[in-house]
Amino acid sequence: MNDRIEAIVNNIEKVIVGKREAIIKIICAMLSQGHILVEDVPGVGKTRLIRALASSVDGKFNRIQLTPDIMPGDIVGFSMINPQTRELEYRPGAAMCNFLLADEINRASPKAQSSLLEIMEEHQISLDSVTMPLPEPFMVMATQNPVETYGTYHLPEAQMDRFLMRISMGYPSFNDELNIIKLSQEDSFNENLSPVMTCEELLGHIENVKKVSCTDSIADYILRLVTATRSSELVSLGASPRAGIALMKTAKAYAYIMGRSYVVPDDVRNMLTAVIAHRLILSPKGKSAFSSAEKVTANIASGVKAPTE
Repeated sequence: MNDRIEAIVNNIEKVIVGKREAIIKIICAMLSQGHILVEDVPGVGKTRLIRALASSVDGKFNRIQLTPDIMPGDIVGFSMINPQTRELEYRPGAAMCNFLLADEINRASPKAQSSLLEIMEEHQISLDSVTMPLPEPFMVMATQNPVETYGTYHLPEAQMDRFLMRISMGYPSFNDELNIIKLSQEDSFNENLSPVMTCEELLGHIENVKKVSCTDSIADYILRLVTATRSSELVSLGASPRAGIALMKTAKAYAYIMGRSYVVPDDVRNMLTAVIAHRLILSPKGKSAFSSAEKVTANIASGVKAPTE
């Protein structure tokens, strides 16, 4: 594993126990300049994982608790008249940062969700005919509780496509949960982590990820995986071309984390479910045959032959 990236992983593991795979995936999203949705039941450490990542990089971190009464101005900011100068001044919203934690995104109204998802795509804020670029790097990390429906707003599939990846942490194993209970008695477990990387260094790693090579056979494999979702009878709406680009980016990031300068089929397979599953709309047959989009994605991928070179 890349030494500098491993330093981030080890730092996060001080407060997140037994979830190395989820940690690596969220770092992949960061290195791919994408946004991530962490969807899981309450109390498994979604917010703690995201806060730990943001704390590990010395950038500006903002958190916004999304509720039905949150307005777009709370996210993107607003203009107001300065009493002294009598001129409009921009007052930054929560999005003017490097790492934005949007907690419980499905509790925000569709209007607030749209303002958030717009800046995710454009990496800029447009207000009163003025366009303001967001700081680099910029990453939105959203959480969503899938089991609670009261007071929530469904996140449309077209908007879900804006997220590079969706991951689920799941419950810890018995031994890991025992360690969590023991560690929770220590003050250091509940304190913010110290940064182990600067934003400038992170931008350097992002540029290095872009230089990771991907052969034509790997690109062909990625496209065959994506197009297989469009022809499957288990899926009524398959993955978009954006999904293929996302799979390429995250596979390169995963290869870089593993210390390689080239992509292999296993890199693609390791990122496949997190990148593709949330973009699919299952058919009635897919819903009855499989319990989740992740299982449908794995089933489709098993029928696509990987390159052997």
